[in-house]
Amino acid sequence: MRLSWFYNRLFWRSLLLVGLLQAWSALANQVQVSVNGDHDNLQKNAAILVGEVEGRTADGLRRYAPTAMEQVREALRALGYYNPSIQWQVTGRDDGLARLMLTVEPGEPVRIRSRQVEILGPGNRDGAFLQGLPEVPGEGDVLNHGEYDALRQSISSRANRRGYFDGAFETRTLTVNPEDNTADIVLRYRTGDRYRLGQVVFLEGHGFDEDLLRSFVTFIPGEYFHADKIANLNNNLSNSGYFSGVDVDASPNRAEDKVIPVDIGLTPRPPRSISGGIGFSTDVGPRLRANWREHYINARGYKRGADTELSEPRQNLSGWYEFPLDPPMTDSFRFGAGYQREDIEDVESERLTIGQQWNHQLSNGWRQTVSVRWEGERFSIGDVEQGNSSLLLPGVSYSKLQADSPLDPSRGYRLQLDVTGAHRAVLSDADILHVNALAKGLYTLADKQRFLARFNFGGVATNRFSAVPPSLRFFAGGDQSVRGYRYESLSPLSREGTAVGGRYLVVGSVEYQYEFADRWRIAAFVDKGNAVDDVFQPLATGVGGGIRWVSPVGPLRLDIAKGLDEQFGGGWRIHFSMGPEL
Repeated sequence: MRLSWFYNRLFWRSLLLVGLLQAWSALANQVQVSVNGDHDNLQKNAAILVGEVEGRTADGLRRYAPTAMEQVREALRALGYYNPSIQWQVTGRDDGLARLMLTVEPGEPVRIRSRQVEILGPGNRDGAFLQGLPEVPGEGDVLNHGEYDALRQSISSRANRRGYFDGAFETRTLTVNPEDNTADIVLRYRTGDRYRLGQVVFLEGHGFDEDLLRSFVTFIPGEYFHADKIANLNNNLSNSGYFSGVDVDASPNRAEDKVIPVDIGLTPRPPRSISGGIGFSTDVGPRLRANWREHYINARGYKRGADTELSEPRQNLSGWYEFPLDPPMTDSFRFGAGYQREDIEDVESERLTIGQQWNHQLSNGWRQTVSVRWEGERFSIGDVEQGNSSLLLPGVSYSKLQADSPLDPSRGYRLQLDVTGAHRAVLSDADILHVNALAKGLYTLADKQRFLARFNFGGVATNRFSAVPPSLRFFAGGDQSVRGYRYESLSPLSREGTAVGGRYLVVGSVEYQYEFADRWRIAAFVDKGNAVDDVFQPLATGVGGGIRWVSPVGPLRLDIAKGLDEQFGGGWRIHFSMGPEL
């Protein structure tokens, strides 16, 4: 009985709650605005300004009608419609469910008859100041007060950004004549003299060499002020990895004779850190990663660290020691050593690497890496080949990444070229020239549709291919190569059917993505490629679709692919991977 009484009471309370919610919903929108014609922007602006009116009776809405009409007129004036015709009507009963209906005929809009924008003073001779000022509202355009405010604000912001801190408007008028639907704009801005940057002073307490810190400064005292120069200095110091806090003070209030001193306060970060993580991909399965860093080991900013990755088919451990060059944001010299063991498909190998690399940013945006490394590798390829190789490999690499976002770009490209070689006369077992080129492109159309393309070509020239270790041969297939085939399963085969690696790599891919919800995309793709001994040999094809989720740490990809060439081991495969698309 008690249980029955409880459920009965719960039922009636639920009905009461539903009734109250329905009543509230009916009362929540008691004022409705309807703008005749194709004027979505007017309709939206009027609805926003009127807002929600709740809990009014029919008589209350009649008293409220003049206020609502004035709010609508204000909303339309903001978008250039000064002569609307507004009719109102209250419908419904006197029981709290009445509504006020406003019907709006917007009339003819006010248009810009003339526009005068003048920059006076030294700024008139500053081409970068004048270039690219907003073109709207222009002569003949419908008056939009928001666009006018944006034009005025753009002039003031640009002046401050470029160091004209004494600038002010001499004339700032917008004259509207509602009778003939015209408006005239007059903006005259006098800049005053442009300020300059003074000496850069690093406040005490940072613990680093002054020469190192000054190499982060990319401007010379006496240069004209620009906010970007200060922002770049802040970013350079923040991204150095040395500091947890950077405070750059370049306030014009501290200027003397229009020269602004630049004071910088720095808070060093903790010198050491350890991090780790667990990942997964269908190429290598679960994997464990860990790294140890000493972000600075002396006042000159030298660094060192160690990295390890453990998975079933691959295990590696590496360490490095690095010191910055000038400029330290882009240039460095690194010594490194590492050990790696692999057991993938038919290939087992152990490799020891010792070497150095010089990283340098070219003026055209390309990143150049010049390296020399020694590699000793012991390997076996099925029951076909076994051997040991010792190679001294000088090399050079060029890469360029252009993207509008580092985590989830909407457009951009990546280009990379790696060239290494070895000669028997210099601590090497074979003559080798190894080349690998990669190009990726991404373009987004209408914010929803994304097109990706990828092309990878590699080649190795040698007088004795059997002396080339597996790490310098080419294999294809897998998440980042040709989907629909096992990882590194595409390769020339020996007579025994063992994948031995190819002299050339040819891989291409095109992919289409559509964003159906925020941070969620579906994809369709075609991959084609192979590792071959002759570039004219057949290529394997894989097709499929998948889903993408842009997580806080980067895109996650789940694909179902079908390898169309059974003779290459094609079939249905699931591919999972993560990381940037460029």
